[in-house]
Amino acid sequence: MFSPVAAPLPVGEVRGEVIVVDDSRTNLAVMGRRLTRMGYAVALVDTGLAALDLVAARRFDLMVLDMTMPGMSGVTVLRELRASPVTGDMPVLMITSRSDPGAAVEALGAGADDHVVKPFDFDMLAARIERLLDRSRAFDRLKRANAALDARIAHRAAELGEARAELET
Repeated sequence: MFSPVAAPLPVGEVRGEVIVVDDSRTNLAVMGRRLTRMGYAVALVDTGLAALDLVAARRFDLMVLDMTMPGMSGVTVLRELRASPVTGDMPVLMITSRSDPGAAVEALGAGADDHVVKPFDFDMLAARIERLLDRSRAFDRLKRANAALDARIAHRAAELGEARAELET
């Protein structure tokens, strides 16, 4: 059977920091246990407000977010995340027990990076998590490369300005 994260990790290393948000403590326990075994550092929270508080205080690589929760829904949490410059780029995998196409459209329309219907095959969930993390890491590399290029351009522009000033004198 295909296992997207079968390769062992060196001791002390983690595949990524994942926050799981679900109002079901059973779902939290199962996902927390499975993701931890796969090598992720996992934080578990049972409300949308707790999730927003935690991501404001600590950086995560990915959020697994239940769509339907009492109080603050997953869609509301997602919109709050996307509105923040700090968390706006964090990958979010929305999970829901709603199997209607409207649920997927709502989740993706609110900014979810992927959508999975419960009950789900955990190997499929793991593969989607890895894909989202890979894409996020590639995006981070591009942002760093762009910042380095911007710095080089600014440096060259300053050099050209100095050379031009010398030529004019």
